[in-house]
Amino acid sequence: MKHPYFFGYGSLVNRRTHVFTPCHRARITGWRRAWCATANRPQAFLTAIPDPEAETLGLIAPVPNDDWTALDAREEGYHRHDASAQVVHEAGAVSRIAVYAIPAKDQLASSTEHPILMSYLDVVVQGFAAEYGEDGAQAFFDTTAGWETPVLNDRAAPLYPRAQTLTAAERALVDDGLARLGCRVLSERPSAGRA
Repeated sequence: MKHPYFFGYGSLVNRRTHVFTPCHRARITGWRRAWCATANRPQAFLTAIPDPEAETLGLIAPVPNDDWTALDAREEGYHRHDASAQVVHEAGAVSRIAVYAIPAKDQLASSTEHPILMSYLDVVVQGFAAEYGEDGAQAFFDTTAGWETPVLNDRAAPLYPRAQTLTAAERALVDDGLARLGCRVLSERPSAGRA
């Protein structure tokens, strides 16, 4: 029996953050990954952006009970797009594969008011390292846009609800990637009106 699947390209690549099974490594063409801020969230999140030249690594997993409702709720603020013809995978027969993306009309310019949470970034990089090795983690940095968005170092008191504990090697992957790209890391969220 064929089931619908979804393509995860951020925190969903980290199998520790969800119970969707079975997951399969996959890649999508025609979409790239980028950091994005919206008015309804205090921090930046990853989104998929249409790009005919792009290829993005991730995972696919079946939609729970073939019902999109719970998954749509988890991905609140995102719109679901049919990407069945754009995903290469080894899952066998699937009825449909969707990718979630924040609509362009809802995206805000990069600012310190909506930083990337280090605890969220840690989860994503940990997932890519587990699935694709150190090279895959480095490729995440290289193929993701929006690194002008500041990163809030919340490791001591994680704000991301699905935060994970990283090994020293995993933390080094994150820290080295940020340093290599010259990313701005904040020790605290600036007060309103201060950039």
